Amino acid sequence: MEKREELYAGKAKTVYATEDPDRLVLQFRDDASAFDGTKREALARKGEVNNRFNAHLMRHLAAAGVPNHFESLNGADESVVKRLEMLPVECVVRNRAAGSLCRRLGIAPGRELDPPIFEFFLKDDELGDPMINESHIVTFGWAEADEIEPMKAISRQVNDVLTGLFADASITLVDYKLEFGRFHGELLLGDEFSPDGCRLWDARSGESLDKDRFRQDLGGVIEAYEEVARRLAIPLGEEAR
Repeated sequence: MEKREELYAGKAKTVYATEDPDRLVLQFRDDASAFDGTKREALARKGEVNNRFNAHLMRHLAAAGVPNHFESLNGADESVVKRLEMLPVECVVRNRAAGSLCRRLGIAPGRELDPPIFEFFLKDDELGDPMINESHIVTFGWAEADEIEPMKAISRQVNDVLTGLFADASITLVDYKLEFGRFHGELLLGDEFSPDGCRLWDARSGESLDKDRFRQDLGGVIEAYEEVARRLAIPLGEEAR
């Protein structure tokens, strides 16, 4: 599908209009960012890796009955998606303690969380993406009251589907964030699912295979992403052509 005018440029993706008012092109750029955009760097191959990673995961979720906006690949670093009215809410599911949960509550990193923890955050970099609750969401109109339970249910369904998928690849799905939007009144999973928005640990060594490698200056960021893709049998580079 042909992309037309640029509609929005985020930290790692650019959104373009198309000839179809109900369809957009997402371009996954090589840009990496952390700490609400205060740390930035360009990483070769990142755009293509995340694009193909996301396509594979969204197709897998759709096959499992999770409604989402992905439609098709549109080149190495581009995808065609449904045009959603995005909700400014992030849904986070945590299977193991890591990151801000440990800092907020003094929980030891790596602790298994049973049952998994679900949290809402406001998508606002200037405010540091603060944690919010259902009352905030309804009072401030960030989503409709009858959209809250579906967001939670779909987030848990994603967890059921993907924890097994990653476990089969000897990877622990530690935590992840999801975003949702409306498409002609229907609530759909939007944005992306890639190592940029989740934590993935090698099940044997505990080694980080996600964007924490960038956050913590561990190096080998794209190599780790490609290793996850290899284990999930996601074709990359020449293999994908």
